[in-house]
Amino acid sequence: MSGSHHGAHGHTHGDHAHDHPHEHGHAHGHPHTHEATPVEGGVLGEAVDLTVPDAELSPAALSRRGVLRGAGLLGAGLSAAGAVGAASPAAAVGRAGGDRRGAEYRWLAGDHHIHTQYSPDAMYRVGDQVRAAHQYGLDWMVITDHGGETHARIGVEKTNPDIRAARRSNPDVLVFQGLEWNIPSAEHGTVFVAPGPNEVSVLQQFEQGYDGSVRGASSSSPANEALAVAGLTFLAQQVRDGRTPDALMLANHPARNGVDSPHEIRGWRDAPGRIAIGMEGAPGHQAAGIPVDALGPGSARGYYGNSPSANSFAGYPLESYRTWGGFDWMTSTVGGLWDSLLAEGLPWWVTANSDSHSVYGDWSVNPTGNDRTATGPDGRVFEVDGLYSDPVYGGGVQTGRGDFWPGFYSRTHVGVPRAGYRQVMAAMRDGRVWVDHGGLVDAVDVRVRAVTATSRESTLGGSLRVRQGDDVEVTITVALASGPNWATFRPELARVDLVLGQVTGAVADRDVFTTPSTRVVQSFDTTGVRAQGGTASFTYTVRDVGGPFYVRFRGTDGKRSQVGIYGAAVDPQGPALDVEGDADPWEDLWFYTNPVFVVPEGRPRGRR
Repeated sequence: MSGSHHGAHGHTHGDHAHDHPHEHGHAHGHPHTHEATPVEGGVLGEAVDLTVPDAELSPAALSRRGVLRGAGLLGAGLSAAGAVGAASPAAAVGRAGGDRRGAEYRWLAGDHHIHTQYSPDAMYRVGDQVRAAHQYGLDWMVITDHGGETHARIGVEKTNPDIRAARRSNPDVLVFQGLEWNIPSAEHGTVFVAPGPNEVSVLQQFEQGYDGSVRGASSSSPANEALAVAGLTFLAQQVRDGRTPDALMLANHPARNGVDSPHEIRGWRDAPGRIAIGMEGAPGHQAAGIPVDALGPGSARGYYGNSPSANSFAGYPLESYRTWGGFDWMTSTVGGLWDSLLAEGLPWWVTANSDSHSVYGDWSVNPTGNDRTATGPDGRVFEVDGLYSDPVYGGGVQTGRGDFWPGFYSRTHVGVPRAGYRQVMAAMRDGRVWVDHGGLVDAVDVRVRAVTATSRESTLGGSLRVRQGDDVEVTITVALASGPNWATFRPELARVDLVLGQVTGAVADRDVFTTPSTRVVQSFDTTGVRAQGGTASFTYTVRDVGGPFYVRFRGTDGKRSQVGIYGAAVDPQGPALDVEGDADPWEDLWFYTNPVFVVPEGRPRGRR
């Protein structure tokens, strides 16, 4: 890689010699930003290969083909032959061509993983969490109390009046009802539905029929894995039957215990109806890593301090059980599991959240000390009533807790045309999502367009169709932090990294969790940009596109970095392994975006 710097704007140029695509990057510290334009999520696989008859498709591919046909997408040039570069047997397929420039999105910050007094290990009222989320700048949130026998029997029903009251009292916050699913044979997952008359009954039926704890199906086995897929299929059926407008699932803290195997994640992703859309890119419990000498709990960041068990996937390395820069190993590893999923050309998105149970530095306590069988001041017994007595003030400053309030540290930003419950869910399904820690930046805007057809472009989660041989411009505009975060300092963005990976198609081994074609292709220095107006815009050009690929971004305050797991040629300055007991989350801030896919088709353009 060669580069040079020019002028006051800090332009950098780099040329790279690779098989394909060919890349060329440049950066501009211009003080302007743009609104992103709408796009649809990309898909890839046998469903669009019309040479394969319906009878020979897998159930997931047959379902996907039916969706595409119903939307009028098949038969309109979206066959595998029409969407694939000559060098690739795979196809990443989106709605034709991207979208016109000029449409705008409103970006809403939220959190999809929050607990209340209806969880056996939490304490706050629903209203407490909603008020805190509003105070700390969130626009939407999901209440996700733990699944289990008591919750399945009465918890879902009892929580609903509190959620409805919170919606009335906090009209500026969209409050979803969900639950934390004990995924059969695996870890936990957020499941939530759009508000409606059946939100209680759908969640209750789902939990009673498909929760691993309720069904005694927690251990790893093919039968339990099938039960998890059946649960997702049940939710898809509820949407098709009109019992709920929408339902989504996200895998929570997926690498914490090593029990979410790659083939299980692919199985959830490929289940009918696209209910499972992604995973926590960064877990909650970020305060857990604050050192004891800094008046913290001195634990593992995210409570990622575990070791393999009998149910863990044997292929995962020991370092996967720790966070890296506060992010899950599956997300933080360039060329790792997340990239291996994206290299198939299929949508799988990342989020971030608080997993808030009990908050670091708070003075209130659970009056029964989270004893499920104890009687609280108002006579409540958790095992009988399904919730604890209300928290009480007076326990002193609690420095042994590992959680932050929703919005205080972790944020998931979704791009919507207008605010609304279904709009948020649609944006999440489409991957129009970026995440950050500690208020590292105020806003992120990503656009991908062909140099010869700049009237159409795609943004996060989208697929841009171009002609073979086109040059493609990838632009990110970052609005730097304009003020102090909730820790009372203004973060300074030091670097933005562009990650590029080739789309190579479906994998033969569904337990693969690496992809050699993905790497950091350009890093942009953002130090000193603030004097130029508070935004930084960087453009990278991929030359002479010959096969499908995707791009994604991450950014950092630059305080902690190390060479990535697969070496400097793949990731020269990746996030550092978090040290148990010494991982102050405020001294290691990152943002991540979801990818944009690019799909070349047709004959190469003539040389210009």
